[in-house]
Amino acid sequence: MSDVRVIIQRDSEREERVVTTGTTAADLFAGERTIVAARVGGELKDLAYEVKDGETVESVEISSEDGLNILRHSTAHVMAQAVQEIFPEAKLGIGPPVKDGFYYDFDVAEPFTPEDLKRIEKKMQEIQKRGQRFARRVTTDEDARVELADEPYKLELIGLKGNAANAADGADAEVGAGELTIYDNLDAKTGELCWKDLCRGPHLPTTRNIPAFKLMRSAAAYWRGSEKNPQLQRIYGTAWPSRDELKAYLDFLVEAEKRDHRKLGAELDLFSIPEELGSGLAVFHPKGGIVRREMETYSRQKHEDANYEFVNTPHIAKENLFVTSGHLPNYSDGMFPPLEFDGQNYRLKAMNCPMHNLIFKARGRSYRELPLRLFEFGTVYRYEKSGVVHGLTRARGFTQDDSHIYCTKEQMADELDSLLTFVLDLLRDYGLTDFELELSTRDPESDKFIGEDAEWEEATEALRQAAEKQGLPLVPDPGGAAYYGPKISVQAKDAIGRSWQMSTIQVDFQQPKRFQLEYTAADGSKQQPVMIHRALFGSIERFFAVLLEHYAGAFPAWLAPVQAVGIPIGDAHVPYLNEFAKKAKAAGLRVEVDASSDRMQKKIRNAQRAKVPFMVIAGDEDMTNGAVSFRYRDGSQENGIPVEEAIAKIAQVVEDRVQV
Repeated sequence: MSDVRVIIQRDSEREERVVTTGTTAADLFAGERTIVAARVGGELKDLAYEVKDGETVESVEISSEDGLNILRHSTAHVMAQAVQEIFPEAKLGIGPPVKDGFYYDFDVAEPFTPEDLKRIEKKMQEIQKRGQRFARRVTTDEDARVELADEPYKLELIGLKGNAANAADGADAEVGAGELTIYDNLDAKTGELCWKDLCRGPHLPTTRNIPAFKLMRSAAAYWRGSEKNPQLQRIYGTAWPSRDELKAYLDFLVEAEKRDHRKLGAELDLFSIPEELGSGLAVFHPKGGIVRREMETYSRQKHEDANYEFVNTPHIAKENLFVTSGHLPNYSDGMFPPLEFDGQNYRLKAMNCPMHNLIFKARGRSYRELPLRLFEFGTVYRYEKSGVVHGLTRARGFTQDDSHIYCTKEQMADELDSLLTFVLDLLRDYGLTDFELELSTRDPESDKFIGEDAEWEEATEALRQAAEKQGLPLVPDPGGAAYYGPKISVQAKDAIGRSWQMSTIQVDFQQPKRFQLEYTAADGSKQQPVMIHRALFGSIERFFAVLLEHYAGAFPAWLAPVQAVGIPIGDAHVPYLNEFAKKAKAAGLRVEVDASSDRMQKKIRNAQRAKVPFMVIAGDEDMTNGAVSFRYRDGSQENGIPVEEAIAKIAQVVEDRVQV
């Protein structure tokens, strides 16, 4: 047998090794149980792949992003096998890995029940213990059609080969532009075929390499995401490299469920989404209105301090405005259908920038006015599909804290630098502190993006330099730019470690060109301004939801709907606390007194459920001494605080925007 020279790459270390022909990636990493695949020439390969002379081979750990995807996709295959063993008539859809788990779609006669999921999970455990081998097999389109003649959705994917990435989410996990492959599940002892699926792979070596999994829920899902197609049944599951990691994830889900903003919104009487209004359209109740007002008031003050100018624009405009901006040709699926009157089509606005361009264009502009920073709390309407609408975080009507800055090219770098600092500082004021930045650039192969290469390169480099000055992790997002320009997104982690996209900053050379915006330069010439798009909260509704979940409903006092509630030990103490509340309100605080007939302990429980920062308790001794006692949300207490001092303390906590 001839020798084969390969290079084994581990991080920055390179090892050259001479092996015999037929050596597999598994042989190279023998005994290393956490390695589940290999990367050869930049492509992921099964461990059964036979290495070739001169190749560089990298190990793929099960805990890496690629390793987790392989684990979860392999588990999806086991789930699909289990479903078809229990429900032989089930037809297979698509089963890709997704964040923290996987899913698989099935065409079955009846929706899956919780009892069905238990049976499927038990069958999966049996398959896992059998140690079936995942074996890759190259096939032709014609042979695959014969083999999968009873799987209509797989046949459709074969017909879409090469365009699968655009066919449906997850379709490219099964077919791509290259060769067609099927993965067989083979009996560990006999090699007999147990099950098969159209798939690009790679997969784990065997089902025994699946350490821990759990099925989560089922739901309806349209084939290829289109309401025109058949409705399938989707089963979601999760898989992890160890039982401990699975348990930690399930515990995390329990905590996340407690913090669900939809649940807290109802419990705390903050907002609702009435059926009569429609999906994705929320109304804020008085208490939620207070939180929202405080969010907006503080943001407005900070913008005024930073020399922003406030504008207002209508909710509807002639359709042609969005043709000029480029939104209608590039974003029509996200806009509501046209409204026709006066012989013209109008559209609900899905973005504020075209109208801000009209404000800039309303009169002649001089370089002396630049940078011009326009700001608006502008309500927009976007047609989100019903399957993705989610409380306040994915809504159809929402208000953006939208800013558009017009500046010269010479001002662009400094403006981006100060703008990003402004954004991060303001987010910190709301209690978010753990950030990373994402730089979204264009895909040079896509025709979605407009503008010249040089413009894109200049805009992208300006954003990159501004981001690097912040000293935060900078994550690339190739192809994620808006059609008109690159963007920086601020990703913020909440109290339980979830990452949320917050603010976005985009550099745009295209809309000023399309709207023919210009200013008079110092030399008298007419020049085109640079346009910077910036949404700080993203949307007020979504930011409200993020903060609600971040604080688990226990807002810091400055945002809390009720900052303090007076709790009398007996009825005789109600007038005393009413007087306390009157003084506190005069100091600008939001204070109520619980004068109900409930016992004191129940009043305390009610205040704790309402997550009020300060419970102000008064009894005979407090009245005699002109004092009150504080009880906090964690149950701790501070007694005998003079009234004026107590009010001052609450006011200071509010002013400092700290949590208690």
